[in-house]
Amino acid sequence: MKVKRFEWTPHTSVAISSWTKTIVAEVNVDEIFDRVVASGDSAVIEMTNRFDATERPIDALRVDPAAASAALAALDPDLRNAFEIAAANIRAVAEAQLSETIGTELPQGQSVTIREVPVSIAGIYAPGGRAAYPSSVLMCAIPARVAGVKRLALASPPGPEGEVNPLVLAAAELCGIDEIYAMGGAQAIFAFAQGTESVPPVDVVVGPGNAWVRAAKKQVAGRVGIDSFAGPSELMVIAGHDADAKWIASDLCAQAEHGEDSTLIVAAVEERVLEEIKRETESIATSRASVSDAPLALVQVPSAEAAIDLANDFAPEHLELMEEDAGLLAGRVTTAGCVFVGRYGATAFGDYIAGSNHVLPTGRAGRFSGPLGPGTFRRKISIVEVSAEAAAKLAPYVDTLARAEGFPVHGESAMIRSRK
Repeated sequence: MKVKRFEWTPHTSVAISSWTKTIVAEVNVDEIFDRVVASGDSAVIEMTNRFDATERPIDALRVDPAAASAALAALDPDLRNAFEIAAANIRAVAEAQLSETIGTELPQGQSVTIREVPVSIAGIYAPGGRAAYPSSVLMCAIPARVAGVKRLALASPPGPEGEVNPLVLAAAELCGIDEIYAMGGAQAIFAFAQGTESVPPVDVVVGPGNAWVRAAKKQVAGRVGIDSFAGPSELMVIAGHDADAKWIASDLCAQAEHGEDSTLIVAAVEERVLEEIKRETESIATSRASVSDAPLALVQVPSAEAAIDLANDFAPEHLELMEEDAGLLAGRVTTAGCVFVGRYGATAFGDYIAGSNHVLPTGRAGRFSGPLGPGTFRRKISIVEVSAEAAAKLAPYVDTLARAEGFPVHGESAMIRSRK
C-alpha cells in the first residue's frame, strides 16, 4: 500500500487530491461513440467481444429472460436470503425519500404546484466481466422501481464464457428488470444513450464503472440524465484516541479491494493512533491478495473539528467517524456521500445491506450531489393556474418587467388578459 504523511493545513485536501489524481486514468471515448452511432449493434458486439468476452464471443446483445429466472432459482438459499434482506432494506430507505406534490397559493390569487413524475425508461450499468456486482443491480434497480419507472434495462459485460454472471442475472430477476444486455464499457453507455437496433434509448443511465464508463457517462450527460460522474472509491476515517486500529485497517483494506486508484485517508489527533493504523493496514494488505496497492494518506490534525473541516473540503465518498462523540460530529458533516457513525459503522454495511445506497459521488462531487435514490429517476413539473382576478393583478408587473428586458409582446400577452 502506498502510504504518505500529510501535515494538516487548511489546504490539505488539495494536496491529497493532487497526490491521488495521478493514479486516476484519463481516457478518450470519442472513437467508441462514433462507432456506436454509425454501426449500432455490430459495433457494440465487436467491442464487447474485444474487451470483455475474449474467450467465447457473443453474437447478440439481448440476454434470454429465462437465463435470469434460472439464475435466481439456482441461488444458494443463504445467498438468496441475503439478497432479499438487502433488497428490502434498500426499498424501505428509497420509499422514505419519495417527495409529495407541493402546492402554493400566492397572494394575487394564482397557484403553483410542483409535482414529480418518473422517467419512462432507465438504463442500469453493473460492472462485470471477470468479477460480479449484483449489489449494484439492487442499488440501482430498486430505487428506480420505487420512483415509478416502468421499464428497466440492464447492461453488464459478459465473462470469459460469453455470458453475464449468474449472480448479476439473479439480482436482475429479483428486481424485475425487463431487459438484460451482455455489453460493457463505454460502448454500453453509448448504446443506452443513442439506442441501437436491439438496445432501446433510455432517459437516464446509472451505475458505477471504470474510467471508460465514467468518461462515456460524462459525454452523454445532457443527451440523457445520469446519476453522477462517480470515480474510484474513496474512504476517509476520523479516528479517535480509543479507535480500534485493526478494525479501521480492515475497513481501509476492504475499500482497497476496489482497485489501486481508491483513495484512503485517515485523520487523527494522536500520532500514536496514525502509526497503529498504518502498521495494521500494511499487515492486512500484504497478507490478502484481493487488496490492491491503493494510496493511503495519514493526516495528524489539531482537533476533531479540524478533521471534520478536512472532510467537508475533500468531500469523501465514504466517511467513518470513529470518535467518542461521533453522533455530534456527524451533524457538522456537509459534503460526504455517506457517513458511518460510531465504531460499528463499517463502510461494508453500506456497500451491501444497511439500506443506504452505494452509488455515491466521488472526486469532490459530494459538494453538489448525493447518493443515488428515487429522485435520480424522477423529474419535476410545474403546474400554474391563474384566475381572472390574479391575471388582472399580475399583468401590469409582467408588462413592466417585460418592457425593461426589451420584450414588449410578453407584456401585451399578459395585459390582454387583464382587460377582459
